[in-house]
Amino acid sequence: MKKRIFACIAIVLLTGVFLGFAQALLMPKYMSASREGALIGEYYNESGSHDVLFVGDCEVYESFTPPTLWEKYGITSYIRGSAQQLIWHSYYLLEEMLKRETPKVVVYNVLAMKYGKPQSEAYNRMTLDGMQWSVSKTRAIYASMTEDEDFISYVLPLLRFHSRWSEISGEDFQYLFSRDTVSHNGYLMQTGIKEKTSDRVGTELGDYTLSSVCFDYLDKMRTLCEEKGVELVLIKAPTNSWGYYWYDEWDAQIIDYAAKNELDYYNFIPLAEEIGIDWSTDTYDAGVHLNVYGAEKLTDYFGTILAETYGLEDRRGDEALSDVWEGKLKTYYKERNGEK
Repeated sequence: MKKRIFACIAIVLLTGVFLGFAQALLMPKYMSASREGALIGEYYNESGSHDVLFVGDCEVYESFTPPTLWEKYGITSYIRGSAQQLIWHSYYLLEEMLKRETPKVVVYNVLAMKYGKPQSEAYNRMTLDGMQWSVSKTRAIYASMTEDEDFISYVLPLLRFHSRWSEISGEDFQYLFSRDTVSHNGYLMQTGIKEKTSDRVGTELGDYTLSSVCFDYLDKMRTLCEEKGVELVLIKAPTNSWGYYWYDEWDAQIIDYAAKNELDYYNFIPLAEEIGIDWSTDTYDAGVHLNVYGAEKLTDYFGTILAETYGLEDRRGDEALSDVWEGKLKTYYKERNGEK
């Protein structure tokens, strides 16, 4: 009888080990391709708190460089961005982070306010699979699922990715148990240059009203920051390509919301020339996103605002902190300079 019990236990354990191995093997690694899918999980490797936390989509993780904020202003920061991060993603990521640390400022990029409902399972996965399990992650999944998704596939991703057997490559084995760091405190570097040659604007819309769902989550974000004593700052990155066009009608609604709720809102689109953005050299994809050279300019400009308007102190005199960031700067410039 005891042998049967031990045999059953052994079978259960071996099955669990096999399923765990299979799931780890089949999960996308986001190392050589779609690197933005690795961003969310990297936050858990950070130790200590930050003066500034950014949340939002590609317009934060490709527009602001935390090493620049430290090097020029002594401000510590982290970008919790992900591809097509919708506002409910941002809210629950922020909810999770504010349980771990209390920054002085939270910066939210408003582009995703144009989406009032879930958009894509692939982009959901790039945000949600990287989150550690918590009440915040559970709520984020339920808020984000498209009609074709189900909760159990997030609990057991093997159910979603089992068909990847035919796509298994050496990279899946290489990064089975650990992965390289692809970002610099959440910033995903782009060093390529592709000049912006078109001033094409967005197509005319039938309705420019931003969804009430988005404003509900923005209210939740604002309330959460107020409860934690954190300053919430709204921004719009200076990029304004026709594919991701930011309409004046949308901007007016954000301006109105910010005024009614006593929030600061910085639309950097009309300030691009003042910032020093050169659309012939500071974008890697014809003006859709900034490359590292444009991101450094924007970060330098915003760093002055953060230091002077929100009183963020220069912490470069902290020896222990300086040692940490010295290492981060070396890694940053190594990639920036194309060194291996």
